[in-house]
Amino acid sequence: MTKATVLTGITTTGTPHLGNYVGAIRPAIAASKDANVSPFYFLADYHALIKCQDPEKVRQSSLEIAATWLALGLDTSNAVFYRQSDVPEITELAWMLTCVTAKGLMNRAHAYKAAVAENEQGGENDPDKGITMGLFSYPILMAADILIFNAHKVPVGKDQIQHIEMARDIAGRFNHIYGEHFVIPDAVVTENAATLAGLDGRKMSKSYNNTIPLFEPEKKLRKLINKIKTNSLEPGEPKDPDGCTLFGIYQAFARPSEVDEVRKLYAEGIAWGEMKKLLFEYINDHIAPARERYEALLEAPEHIENELQEGAKKAREISVPFMKQLREAVGISRIGV
Repeated sequence: MTKATVLTGITTTGTPHLGNYVGAIRPAIAASKDANVSPFYFLADYHALIKCQDPEKVRQSSLEIAATWLALGLDTSNAVFYRQSDVPEITELAWMLTCVTAKGLMNRAHAYKAAVAENEQGGENDPDKGITMGLFSYPILMAADILIFNAHKVPVGKDQIQHIEMARDIAGRFNHIYGEHFVIPDAVVTENAATLAGLDGRKMSKSYNNTIPLFEPEKKLRKLINKIKTNSLEPGEPKDPDGCTLFGIYQAFARPSEVDEVRKLYAEGIAWGEMKKLLFEYINDHIAPARERYEALLEAPEHIENELQEGAKKAREISVPFMKQLREAVGISRIGV
């Protein structure tokens, strides 16, 4: 039986935080150990250039994200773990796909429409002011990421479903013109994926600057948890755990029996300071072993690079012959050979 190929990309524009871990990284690490699928995980460093034009930040983010996944136990014997820029066939395919993609399809991309709307609301005469071709056409690069390995399933959040639909459209168009080369991918949306609130109560996000980095040192982790906003209820007053940032983070890490115990503490009126102490100690104990591995990896970047190069080698064992096939399909080949 042929294994299903499952592909996930991680944009290298920041430091992984607790929200990334419970929502995406933890389930992906578990999936990397599934012998019944063929998992692909990649650092989307070309995608990072759309949002970030700080070279050092992109480099540092690539290091930190790769170290995070390896420290948390990504099974690279089963999964293919690589850097997007180390597989040049991806960008070559992106151009082929660009040549069959209707501009009208890209006009409908949510990110592009949002940028245009922001310009129009700001009174700009040019609705496209400040919008790069990277932002406009990145769904095509995303399609190339997926199609170069003929991924069957792509786990995404709800905000990314449109991009998988676009990849399906683009693959179908290419297949119609040049023959059946691409699998039509399916989006896999995890409805019950945990979403954590950040320091200010909004969704934990780099955009809001309200994150708690996953491997923050103990002292800084304690300080950040102490900064989490709470209401003004006094110690001894019953508190509602549902909708509470502290409880939400605890619940994402703890066992059901432990969660039930903390619910009782809320009903009994646990003080916010006591709950913050409890949360810090629980999170710190949970991540300490992986944090130690993470810090060791940061001190040995050559090990990380070796893992990525090994992953790129495995990836290119697939992408190089497939690109040869695609070149021939579109008429780009050596003459007389």
